Amino acid sequence: MSESAVFPAGKVTITDLARRLGISKASVSYALNGNPGVSEATRARVLALAAELGWYPSSSARALSQSRSETVGIVLYRDPEQIGAEPFYMTILAGIEAVLGDHDMNLLLRIVDPQHVADPAARDLPIYERWAGERRVDGVILFDHVQGDPRPPLLDRYRLPYVRMGVDPNSVPAVRSANVTVAQNIDAATVVDALHGLGHKRIAFVSGPLELLHEAAKFAEITARAERLGLSVVLCPADYSADDGGKATIALMAGLVPGSAGFPTAIVYGNDLMAVGGLQALRRLGLSVPGQVSVVSWDDSILCQLSSPPVAALGRSVADMGRNAALLLLELISGHEARNIAAAPGVLLPRETLADNAFNA
Repeated sequence: MSESAVFPAGKVTITDLARRLGISKASVSYALNGNPGVSEATRARVLALAAELGWYPSSSARALSQSRSETVGIVLYRDPEQIGAEPFYMTILAGIEAVLGDHDMNLLLRIVDPQHVADPAARDLPIYERWAGERRVDGVILFDHVQGDPRPPLLDRYRLPYVRMGVDPNSVPAVRSANVTVAQNIDAATVVDALHGLGHKRIAFVSGPLELLHEAAKFAEITARAERLGLSVVLCPADYSADDGGKATIALMAGLVPGSAGFPTAIVYGNDLMAVGGLQALRRLGLSVPGQVSVVSWDDSILCQLSSPPVAALGRSVADMGRNAALLLLELISGHEARNIAAAPGVLLPRETLADNAFNA
């Protein structure tokens, strides 16, 4: 690597380092960058002096020399206010950033508000095209997959590595991709079995948008497990917000949702925000939780823990999902073979909103 590829804290140059150590500039460069060509003793001397002088590799120069940006990209196609309020994203991004920080990689995050997109069919594709064309990122992590998702074919065409979060690895053919998979069937069984064990026979599921593959899969697995156990399930889609979770709850309890047959004694919410919004709506309706209706959130967070009463939730290792996604992407960027990592199944946290069905009819 050239002299410009190292950034000195002061005025010391690579030539000064070489002169002080009595070796060539090339040897200093090899030692600083972990390249072969110098002995381990020489490498140790160079690194010790570099540490003493407070030198660090220049990420921009290193990226140029390797034709890499040292940056990972994420585009979230969601309402920015919702992203800021939803603990799931903050937790998973923290997991991703922890790994990237350990590897001196940067995170480029863009949030695209669907309401401000002129052509909904194009979604966020122009951002990926620009990133690939300008070589702004070395790879991307994809969230919120939809049927016929246009992003994987685009990224395959640009040969830009990507990792898909929470998607069936067989659902989309890919060139350079890996997956953090989620066992929706196991998680659905965990929740539905618990409700069945408590005597609940009529349950409702307030989902997120059903065009998202993971939400559709969640509902399918909940329904399949419930039918196997003789439970009925009514679906009420919402938009992940607390306000919409409350509106869906009122519609359910008023019998305004198609397919509803009787008063549901347990409601499962697709995320923590909707669960808290639903809990507030039940309180406004004068219904006792969990005396008349049990409430379960698919995601756990501080919102569930501090709510009154605390909301029962499916505890999942969300930060680990983020860390695994980042690790898989770094492997792809480095040229390793693609592989998948299965997220650990969730564990039901039976807090105060979960109880026996008092109307065991």
